[in-house]
Amino acid sequence: MEHGIANLLGALSLAVMDRIEQGAREVVGRGGETPAALIVIGYGQGMTNDKLRRILGLSHSGTVRLVDRLVSDRLVERRPGKDGREVALHLTAIGAASRNELLASRISAVTSLLDVLSSAERKQLATLIRELLARQDTSEMDRFTICRMCDDRVCTNCPLPTNKGQHGH
Repeated sequence: MEHGIANLLGALSLAVMDRIEQGAREVVGRGGETPAALIVIGYGQGMTNDKLRRILGLSHSGTVRLVDRLVSDRLVERRPGKDGREVALHLTAIGAASRNELLASRISAVTSLLDVLSSAERKQLATLIRELLARQDTSEMDRFTICRMCDDRVCTNCPLPTNKGQHGH
């Protein structure tokens, strides 16, 4: 039975990701890590190339190329960082508008999958998903990675714990 659930959840995950990716391509004309980068940079906590690299799981050179593309597409700009040595990444007005469109596109892509469920079924599924996330053994960086495309205006109470490594795990 467990293999069956894992297989079904894997299929559902791909269906969700395919819809999100397709919507993102329609918004920014690029797939890959571009949409996630825009969303992460938009969280606005002094994002640096290195932090972005770790969240997206990219190489240093891959991140530099990604940021160069975002800058040349006029979605992101580089500004001096806090300590003067680092460079901080910030969304331009166009980048912020694209980010909002991306977030809306992501929600509607997933909502269209859920429309076949009744209200009660959606509530049940929400409870199960929250529970599943809440029981994961995650660090703060894991949370950044898992939530890299989350709309922080919708999810104000992330169920993912961030206590990995603090209790001898």
